[in-house]
Amino acid sequence: MLSHRGALSAANLKAVGLAIGILFSVGSMNLVAQDVSGTWVLSVNLGASGAGDATFVFEQDGNEISGTYSGAVGEHQVSGSVEDGSVEFHFEVDQLGLVSYSGTVTDTEMEGRCEYGQLGSGTFKGSKRP
Repeated sequence: MLSHRGALSAANLKAVGLAIGILFSVGSMNLVAQDVSGTWVLSVNLGASGAGDATFVFEQDGNEISGTYSGAVGEHQVSGSVEDGSVEFHFEVDQLGLVSYSGTVTDTEMEGRCEYGQLGSGTFKGSKRP
C-alpha cells in the first residue's frame, strides 16, 4: 500500500465532498431574491419636513423591482432592486428631484432610510399588505 503524508483516505475524501456539497447548497440559498411583490404601506418620517404614509405596489423580476408610488408627492413610477435582505428603490419628482429608499426587508416588514430630494432625509418603516 502506497502511503503519503497528507493524502486523503477514501473516508476523508467522502467527508470533504459532503462538506463541499453542503456549503454549495447553503451558499446557493442566498442567491434567491427576496420576494417583495405586492402592496406595501410605509410610514415615512422626514423630521421637520413632515411625516405620512406612502403606498408602493411592486412587481419583481429576479432582483429587479418596479412598480408605483402613491403618497404625499403624487403618483410615480418606481424602480430598484432587492438582494440578500437589502432593498433599494427610487423615483423622480419634478419639484423635488430624486426620491430614494434603502433598507432591509423580510417577508412582511421593511425599514430603512429615505431621501426626498429638497425636502431632506428621514426614515421609513412598514409592512406588506396580506
